[in-house]
Amino acid sequence: MEHKVNVIDLFAGCGGFSVGFERAGYKVIKAVEFDKNIAVSYSHNHKGTLMFADDIGKIADTEHFSKGEADVIIGGPPCQGFSMAGERIRGKKAFISDPRNFLFRHYVEVVKIVRPKVFLLENVKGILSKDNGAIFKEIVEAFGDPDNFEGDKYYLHYKVCRAVEFGIPQRRERVVIIGVLNEDFDIDRLFDETKINIQVSEPNFFKPVTLKDAISDLPLPTEDGTCILGECESDYQASLRTSSGIVKNHVASKHNGLAVCRMQNVSAGQNWQVLKEEIHSVHSGAYGRLEWNLPTMTITTRFDTPAGGRFIHPAENRTLTPREAARVQSFPDSFEFFGNKTIVCKQIGNAVPPKLSFFLANAVRILL
Repeated sequence: MEHKVNVIDLFAGCGGFSVGFERAGYKVIKAVEFDKNIAVSYSHNHKGTLMFADDIGKIADTEHFSKGEADVIIGGPPCQGFSMAGERIRGKKAFISDPRNFLFRHYVEVVKIVRPKVFLLENVKGILSKDNGAIFKEIVEAFGDPDNFEGDKYYLHYKVCRAVEFGIPQRRERVVIIGVLNEDFDIDRLFDETKINIQVSEPNFFKPVTLKDAISDLPLPTEDGTCILGECESDYQASLRTSSGIVKNHVASKHNGLAVCRMQNVSAGQNWQVLKEEIHSVHSGAYGRLEWNLPTMTITTRFDTPAGGRFIHPAENRTLTPREAARVQSFPDSFEFFGNKTIVCKQIGNAVPPKLSFFLANAVRILL
């Protein structure tokens, strides 16, 4: 990329999407994050980006955004109407007009104002299947309607991205929707070409990664979360480590005696079903212990609690630390998270894995 291409990150969270684009040579000029606590982490790690820590509904206007200021818009607006999508009476563009999905509408509004060459939407797979695909159809129609963009239109295609296929040690699956202004494209060919290009400079980029590959160099957690790494044991670790070998956010959750007792009775690969009691949890993998030689399940916002899923450390009677979860998400060790435990877990669990973002940034380069 001969010059820096400008990017705007909407619903930015702590900035996982931005990390990958910056690594690929883009310049993230603006970001929007409603949660002011999370915005602190974003601003600390992206000092060159103008952060709007505000409700996007208050700033999706020409005072805050201007036509042509960015060639790319990225983000994952929460679609809150999914759970009741089949229960409402649907009219034309019912999803877009549903008040529960106002956040998505604001994303559309910023695209209307800025008119980027490319935009990316990251979301849960449910966006494709809810209401027999009607929601996704409405999204395509909203961006493909020339009346919305002064005669222009966006061509949309999607891909279900499985993190393990991008050298990320977790079974996370998300849908990525790519829209291109006034030009259709073949997304399968785009991904194939991107993979070839990356392998030229990073031959091991797509190599399968296990939990051991991701975190085995981390020492025992410390009270303040700051520690010095052990010897590097994998290419994946080498790609994330800092030259100082110092990392932060490596602090363990404090579990009560009953939780510890339960964890002591669960071996690698097992969960609550081996316990001599019934555990009431919405997560089928509650009190699940991870295995060294496999990827993890999806890192969620509740990786700090054993009842939240399969998040128990393979060898210790505790859940993953924020730094371990960040490693699984492919955050570089230089990235520091701020806030209380709940806020930090939310940042990490909701983030787009930076390594996946880097791949997508390279794909976008082909489209520009």
